[in-house]
Amino acid sequence: MNAEDVQRLIEENLEDADATVTHPRGADDEDHLAATVVSPAFEGVPLVQQHELVYDALGDHMTTDIHALELKTYTPEEYEERDEP
Repeated sequence: MNAEDVQRLIEENLEDADATVTHPRGADDEDHLAATVVSPAFEGVPLVQQHELVYDALGDHMTTDIHALELKTYTPEEYEERDEP
C-alpha cells in the first residue's frame, strides 16, 4: 500500500483529518510508513486512543498491508503550537 493510499484512507475515515504520509528514512519498502495526522477528533483524547482512531481509519490494512506505521497525532491547536517546522 503506498503513502498516498494511506493518506486518503485516514482523511476519508477520520473527522476533518489532515494527514501527511511518507516513507521514513531508511525504509526500503512501502510497508514502513510515517504519518502526521491533525484532527479535531483528537481533542481531549489520550494519545493511545488517538493512535487507535487512526488505526481504525485504516481498518484491515493495518494488519494486511502496513507492516509499520510511525505515527504523530495532533489537534489543530497542538499542531500550530509545536516547535517543529
